[in-house]
Formats: sequence, structure tokens, C-alpha cells
Amino acid sequence: MIELTESAAKRIREVMEQQSEVAGLRLGVQGGGCSGFTYVIKFDAKPRARDHVFEFEGAKVFIDPKSLEYLKGLELDYKADLLQQGFSLHNPNAKHSCGCGLSFSV
Repeated sequence: MIELTESAAKRIREVMEQQSEVAGLRLGVQGGGCSGFTYVIKFDAKPRARDHVFEFEGAKVFIDPKSLEYLKGLELDYKADLLQQGFSLHNPNAKHSCGCGLSFSV
């Protein structure tokens, strides 16, 4: 359903090891932003009852059922260089996206 690069999985595992209250990364979609939808990316203490839980070599990702419809086929990457660090998303369902990379339309 979704894919993580080794870099993204490594970063999630690092945070899970450093912060005992973190059980995984939550990915979601909510209305808003300049293109119609925005991504929600945050570390979370546990999955919710209806979440889909994906595990990649110990790195866990939680996605609610509604968001999963917009995130099918998503590739999550993590980049860290001199200019920036953070997760980046390649969503094949997004027809247009904002320059910030966190807002999209379908």
C-alpha cells in the first residue's frame, strides 16, 4: 500500500529508540492548504483502533482508513543535508501539489 525508503525507515526507528513514548509515525490527510488537502506527518504514541499499521524493518507507520484512500502507493523518504532535513512524500494520487510539498489536490 505504501513504501518507505531505507532512509525514512531508519529515521523513524531512530526517533522510536530516542523517545520511549513514540510508537511510530502517523501519516494522514486533512482538508485545507493551498491545493485542497494537506499532509499530516507526526510521531505518535500508539495507533488508533481503526488505523492501518505498516511495519518496515521495525519502523511503524499509522494511517487512518480515510487518509489511506489518498495515500495508496505513496513513497515516503527522509532527506538530511546542509539545507534541510525532513520527510518528503511522493504521492502518485496527487495531480497537483504546492511548492511547499505539503499541500496537494486529487
